[in-house]
This record gives sequence, C-alpha cells and structure tokens, in this order.
Amino acid sequence: MGVALTRAAQWTAAGSGTGRLEITPLNESLLNEIIKFTESFSSKHPQEAAFVFKEPLQWQTKLELSVFESGYEVSEKMVQSQERDKDGQPLLLVKGSTISVRTFGQLSRLLRVAAEKKLKEAQACLEANRDPIVNILGPGYGTIEGEDLSMLRLLDKVKKDEASDNEMKMKISLLLQQLDMQLLNSSLKQISQEVRLTPAAVKNEIELLKRFSGAKEDAVLESLEYTSDYEFANGCRAPPWRQVHGEICYLTIKPWDTDRMYVTCSTAGVFLNGGREKERDEINYERQSDIYKDLVSFLRERSALFVENMDKQKYTFFDEPKHEKYYRHMEAVEAEEYGQTQKLYDYGEKNVTEKPKSAIPKTKSMESKKLEPSLKWKTTPGSREEKAAKKEREEKESKPASPDGKRKSTVTPSGSAKGKSPLKPEDEVESSSESEEDEEQPDRHQEINTDLPSEYWQIQKLVKYIKAGNQTVTAIALCSMRDFNLSQETCQLAIRDVGGLEVLINLLDTEEIKCKIGSLKILKEISQNSQIRRTIADLGGLQIMVKILDSVDQDLKCLAAETIANVAKLRRARRIVREHGGIKKLVGLLDCSAIGSASPTQGKEIEVARCGALALWSCSKSAKNKEAIRKAGGIPLLAQLLKSPHSNMLIPVVGTLQECASEPKYRAAIKQERMIENLVKNLNSDKEELQMHCASAIFKCAEDQETRDLVRQHGGLKSLAALLAKSDNKELLAAVTGAIWKCAISKENVTKFREYKAIETLVGLLTDQPEEVLVNVVGALGECCQEQANRSIIRRCGGIPSLVALLTGTNQALLVNVNKAVGSCATEPENMVIIDRLDGVRLLWSLLKNPHPDVQASAAWAICPCIENAKDAGEMVRSFVGGLELIVNLLKSDNKEVLASVCAAITNIAKDEENLAVITDHGVVPLLSKLANTNNDKLRRHLADAISGCCMWGSNRVAFGNTKAVAPLVRYLKSSDPDVHRATAQALYQLSEDVNNCITMHENGVVKLLLGMVGSTDETLQEAAAGCIANIRRLALATEKTKYV
Repeated sequence: MGVALTRAAQWTAAGSGTGRLEITPLNESLLNEIIKFTESFSSKHPQEAAFVFKEPLQWQTKLELSVFESGYEVSEKMVQSQERDKDGQPLLLVKGSTISVRTFGQLSRLLRVAAEKKLKEAQACLEANRDPIVNILGPGYGTIEGEDLSMLRLLDKVKKDEASDNEMKMKISLLLQQLDMQLLNSSLKQISQEVRLTPAAVKNEIELLKRFSGAKEDAVLESLEYTSDYEFANGCRAPPWRQVHGEICYLTIKPWDTDRMYVTCSTAGVFLNGGREKERDEINYERQSDIYKDLVSFLRERSALFVENMDKQKYTFFDEPKHEKYYRHMEAVEAEEYGQTQKLYDYGEKNVTEKPKSAIPKTKSMESKKLEPSLKWKTTPGSREEKAAKKEREEKESKPASPDGKRKSTVTPSGSAKGKSPLKPEDEVESSSESEEDEEQPDRHQEINTDLPSEYWQIQKLVKYIKAGNQTVTAIALCSMRDFNLSQETCQLAIRDVGGLEVLINLLDTEEIKCKIGSLKILKEISQNSQIRRTIADLGGLQIMVKILDSVDQDLKCLAAETIANVAKLRRARRIVREHGGIKKLVGLLDCSAIGSASPTQGKEIEVARCGALALWSCSKSAKNKEAIRKAGGIPLLAQLLKSPHSNMLIPVVGTLQECASEPKYRAAIKQERMIENLVKNLNSDKEELQMHCASAIFKCAEDQETRDLVRQHGGLKSLAALLAKSDNKELLAAVTGAIWKCAISKENVTKFREYKAIETLVGLLTDQPEEVLVNVVGALGECCQEQANRSIIRRCGGIPSLVALLTGTNQALLVNVNKAVGSCATEPENMVIIDRLDGVRLLWSLLKNPHPDVQASAAWAICPCIENAKDAGEMVRSFVGGLELIVNLLKSDNKEVLASVCAAITNIAKDEENLAVITDHGVVPLLSKLANTNNDKLRRHLADAISGCCMWGSNRVAFGNTKAVAPLVRYLKSSDPDVHRATAQALYQLSEDVNNCITMHENGVVKLLLGMVGSTDETLQEAAAGCIANIRRLALATEKTKYV
C-alpha cells in the first residue's frame, strides 16, 4: 500500500507530508480498492483483523459523534470502542475531530459507519499516514526505494526470536504487499488507457484558438494569452519544477460570457488552477476543476457562447493543424523508400474533409518525395492533369522504384473515371443545416512494411491482372479476389494501395454485367473501412452507383444500394447521393408489392427493398436527406414495409424511421400512417437490434400526447417495462429508458408503469450505467414522481441517495433531470429528511453557479419544495455561505425560465424574516421591479408572488412603489391565466398598504379590474381583491374627510 501511494497515487504537491490526494479518477479508483480490501478484511482474515497496530492510525475526521451507535461508548466530546487491547486501551478513540484506530477490525467497522462518507475518511487517513505500514507493523516494514528486504529480515527474526506475533506480522505484511501489487497493476492499466497531451499538440490548439479570438465578429473568445512568454526547448512554458508534474503551460482565458479563467495545460489534460495570487504575484497551481481531454472540451463546458460561435466557424477550424502533422509524417515514411506507392494514400486520404490551405509551404524536398496535395483536393485520379503531374514527378525521382510502385492504374475499361469533374472545395464541408452530424475521424493504420502477410502481395498481383487483362481475365481475377477475407484491413488496404479502387470503380462504367457485379461485391465488402469510403467518394464512385440503381438487373441494384449504405456513413457522401438524385431512386426501391411472398421473383424484390432501406438509413442522418425522403414519398412505403414479417427487412426500415423521427413532420406522419402499432408489436421481437430501434422511434415520437396514448392502448408500456431486464445491452437500455421517460409524461402511463414494477427497476439502474442511460432513467423517475405512491417507492428502494449522488456530475442533460427528480421527491417530508441529511440542498444550491441556464432553472425549481418541507428551512438557507447573494444575482439573467424559478425560490426564502432582511440588503427589490414589464405569464405569476413575499419587510412596499413596480402589476390582471390573477391580487393587496401605491393603482384602473374578481370562486383571489379595494377605499374616505376639516 505504501508503494502504491508513493508511485501511483496523484498528490497535489511534491514532498512528503505536505501534499493532498487529488480527486482524480485514478485516485478514486485506488481509494475504492483500498476501501474494498479493508471492509472485507474482518470477514476474510478474522485473526489478522484483531492484530493491534504498533502505532494507531490518526487523522482528522468529518464524522459526527452521533453516527457511532452499538459497540461504542459515546459521550458529548468523545467516542471509545468497547473493544480494548490487553492494556485496556480502546481500539478506536475519537476526541474532538481527531480519530485513532488500532486494528483492521475497527477500520472495517468505521467504514461501515461512515457509509457514503467513507471515501472522504479513507482519503483523510491516507493523507495523514503516507506510509501506513509503519504504523501497522513498525518502522522496519516502511516503504523504501529500490530493493525491499523487509521479508528477508522478518524471516531471520522468526528464526532467531520466538515472539508470538512474528507469524501474524508476516501474514499481514504479505496481504499488504499483495494489495500493493493489485493497486499498482490497476493504476498501470488505467494510466495506459489515458490519452496524453504533448506540448506540440497544446501549442497547435492554442494558436488555432487565438486566430479565432479577439474583437472580430463571431470570435470564439475575447482573449487567450500565455502567462509566460518564455518557451523551453521541449516546448513547455511551465517552470521546470512544475514540468516534473506533467504541466506544459498556463493560460489566461477571457470568454465572452463568463469571468476570466486561469487554466493549466498538462500531459493529463486541461483544468482550472487557482489563478494568480496578488500578494506574491505567483500562480496557485492547485487544481480547481475536473480534468478535460483538451482545451476545446474544457471551453465547451465552461462557455455557452464559445460553443455557439465555434459552430459558426468553417469546418476546417479544427482540422488545420493536421496539414503540418501529416506532411511531416509522410516525409518520414517516404525516407524509408519501400518502393510502394501506397504511402501517398496512407496519409493523403486522412484529410478528406479539409479544404486546401496555403498555410503550409511545399518545399522542393517535399515535391521530390511525391508530396503533392491529396488527390481529392484538386484533380480526380485518372484525369489528364493528374497523370501528367505524376509522370513529371516520376521522371524527377532519383531513386528507382520497384515495378509495382511506378505508376497508378492507367488501364481503364470503357467509361473510365477520368472524365470525373474535380471536387469543388466547398463540397468538402457539410451544409450548415447538416452540421449536427459528426464526420468520422480518420483511423491510424500500421505503415506498410515487408512483414505484411502474403495475402497483401497476392491481392496486388490480382489488381494488376484486372488492369491489364481482357474481360475473361478480369472476371477470373475478381472471383479470385473474393476468395480472400476482404473484411480484413490488410486485404482492404492492399486493394487501395496499388490503385485497385480506381480500377474497380471504372469497371462499374462497363457494359459487362458480370464485371460490374464482381466489382460491386468487392466494393461492398471493403467499404466497411472508413479510409476506403473516403477514397470511393473522392473517385466519383457514388455517382456511378446512383446510376446503377436504374438498372433492370436486381442483383446490381441490391449491391449498389448496399455499397451506398456503407459509403454514406461519410457525411460528404450523403450529400453527393442527394445531389445526384440518389434519394428518389432509393425510395423507388422500397416499392415492393408482395412483402410476405416466398416466391423467388418476389423474394428478390423484397431483397431490393431491404437494400434500399439500408441505404436510406445511412442517408437519413442528414437533415436535408430526411426532407428529400419525405418529398419522394418514402413515408407510405416505409409504413408498408413495417408490416413485413422479416426481421432483416424491419431493422433498416425501423432504423430509418427512428432517424427521421427527430423531425416534427415525420412524427406526425408516423402517427397518421398508424405505424405506432407495428412499432409496439416489434418491441416483442427476438432481435435486440430491432427492439432498440423501435424503442428509439417511440422515444422520439412520444413527445405527442396522442402517441403516448397509442403506445399504452397497444400494450407497449408492458413491453417496455419488460425490456428493462436486458440491462447488459446498453444501447437497447438507453432506447428503452428514453421511451419510458417520454411515455411517463402522461399520468395514465405512470400508473401502468407502477403496476408493471418499472419504478423499482429504474431505481436499480441509477448506478453503474453510462450517462446516456442515466439521463433517461432519471428523466423517467422525475416524471413518475408525479404520483405520491411512486415517490414513496423510490424512497423505499433506496433511490434518493443515488439521485443526490448524481448532483455532483457535469452532464447538463443529466443534471436537469436529476434536479427535477430530487425536487419532486422533496415534496414528501420523509424524503426531504433524507435529502437534507445527504447534503442534497447544498448541492442543489451549488448548481445555481452552473453556466447552463437549464441547469440553473431546474436547480432553482428543485430548491422550492426543499425549503417548503425542510424542518428548519430558514436556518438551513442561512448556513449556505453566499447562497442568498447568489440567488438574488440570478435575477439579472436573460433567461425567462431562470427568472421564473428564482422568483419562486425567493417567494419561499422570504417566508423567513431574517432571510428576507438579508436578500433585501442584497438589492432584491430593485431587481424584482426591473422584471415587472414582462409579458410572460409564468414569470408574471412567480414575480408577483415574490413581490408579495418581499413586502413583509421594512419599507419594501414603499421601495417597490419608488422603483415603478406597481403600474405594470395592474396590467397583469388583464392576463387570461387565473394563477397570474391570484398572485397579482395578493401582491397588490400587500402593496396597497402604502398610500402612494394606492394612488398609482387607482390611476391605472385597478378598481374596475379587481371588482370583477371579487366574485371569483377562488377564495384566495376573492380575499386579496377585496382587501386591495378596501385599502384604496379607506384612502379615498380619508381624503374626503380632509376636505371638510
């Protein structure tokens, strides 16, 4: 354990005794392993658990004395264990905040007592006892650098000394060494999986961001600067004594929408530091945030405007550094001169989506090494310009190349690709409407060398035969090529590297059906590779395949559609298919008259329809393509195919529907074409992939009330509840929980889910699940909390601690749902006791600092029931340092939902007189008054409630009148919302206690509006309206009397 703490654990400062364990994933993993070992020690090793340590383990505990119950003697200031050593000393002693533990048995019991705080206790213990083995066994067993001879010394001692505890010490020492090895192996495995940043990568990213920062329009940042101008030879700007901790440089960043941030870039990632200390003018290097993989990821989480402005930049924003990187890489590879022309493909193809840049100068040495721009930038392979340039380069080449590597394919069957027009630079970037789709990242592959398997060279020979042979030789070579395992990457790249892709695509333009079928069969297999997909798109292969969709040959149409399905995983390829009329032709393939027929002819039609659906599924990831499918009449045909009994047909059909269901027009059409029944029916399929797509389609469609009712009427809720049992398939689980979440918006569905025991299962899914599952699970529980019975079920199943634990996350969607669920649970006093004990209200309050408005609003809404149902709410709120000032400052937000939720929270806070006085001092009255001129009824209602509550302190009524809040409130009475009427009448009643406010109200015609509300069936509204009128009337009478005095 000492070795692991010394070598593997991550400490905040160098040196012994001064550092603290950082809360990093690695440290958390180590702590959990140690906790697991200690908790099970008593049961696995009962004799060793009773061994009394040489010196007690001591640290500062955060545990309250009240948590120690049976087995302990508890007084006002001290806790002692009832178990004692042979000298009568307690094995566990707590005095004040200092705890001393003398056996593993007591350590194990303490961790059980600490419950959810055991991680903090373990951390504090190890920070205070950096080498705990010394305390446990004595100084002779301490952790030392180099060779550890402690076991040899112990063996000698056992031989010479007959002491009774030597054997026990040996056992404990062996167990601790075994734990040490386990911890080191675990940390090594975790560290090996981490992506490490380099100074060059950090510098490239910073320079790019600088180019898009400043005062110009749509700049992503206001400013980004290094804290130090000096750069060391290794590329770092951090001082040497910080470089040993992996730190690269420090930045000062000013986003447009947040305060200035001080950031550390290290090999482990990017994080906030403590900023520059004014007194000593030094940087506080302590980490103040989570670690992010790069600077862009960090800024995405911290600044909403950064994300918004970054999306407006051109696609090449993040790809620019790759030019220099890949040119250098190519140069190094060419120096080895394997004599193969594949090198240009290996690295040139990686920048498919980039525009040609002039930022990287092309030197003579680079030209001599074939470093022309990638084929897709300027000319298409096979064109005259490309061949001429290539020939010129080869003539200049000083080293002779092998025969295989001298030239690309020049033997082109009829209708070759050399007539293809060059790709326009603007075609490299997806349109703004399709910017939501992520381009596939190029994969890194092993460089070609002489150790490649024989298949690689055999395939290259076959490609040569196809190039040079007649039709018979070509057909035989194609058949021979298909005998290889084309799913292997080596075989795929062998075809590409020798120029085989150009030949295969050229074959598609021939009149020979067999050659076209053979070529398409190979292209279909090898297009599973992302690099191959890019090359096919660059070579104009998609345009030819789209033409083949008009062929009368069914096999050709099937193969072309399947290959398009593979290549269309590339964003640019989807656009090419659409622009060349491919969508309409693919939709035409769906027109299958006999879905359930088994005859060979009609069976082929079904296969054509399946392949068409498969291609449309890939193409439907684009917003423009979705609209094109709809306009081409695809929805009725998909509805017809949805009735098919064949699961291999249903999977691409439902996959296409669930992709398209993100569009409102599709959701309406799915309901209109009565597809919900078939989607529900297929939830009971034996194919998990089909179940997943059906659940995903329901998830997207169930925003509509009628759709939710249809799912219930067709028995879909029971099927969804049953699918929760398949928790091993995370993709299926995410889709099912999402569907349950949206269906649970309807109260009738919530009742059904309770009958099917879905609530208990959902609570069980709150731990050890990926975030995409957790978002949906928590969302579903939040909706189910509409019913009091379900809130009780969540409490009984232990769901509240799990929900509160999720409040510490960073995922925006998850936090919004967790806030709603915790707020709903807090409406029950029994639940509120648990939430308060777990410090849930403090966590909710801390989320008010989150930069995302949705998180702020949901946290404020959740705080309202917490204040209403807490035992001593006023004192609880005051205990949050700076909490009241924080919530008052949120009244400056521009988001209507944030403002409404904060007003609702202030209404509850104002019920405590002391808290009302504090928020008054923080300027709540003028801030509320500024919001009065709003037309949003939700904000009007809660604003009126807040004003009503704040009138209860001092001269706030007069202050509201002075800040012009009264006249706008009168206009609220003209709203159509009865809740606004009630809240406004109460606020006006409170404000009418001031004479000047009465005059303002009367001048704005409040009496006539309130008279109509005196007859309302709402008693609260009646009383408030009558009270306000009475105050105005009394003022009028008093004024009349003064005339006659």
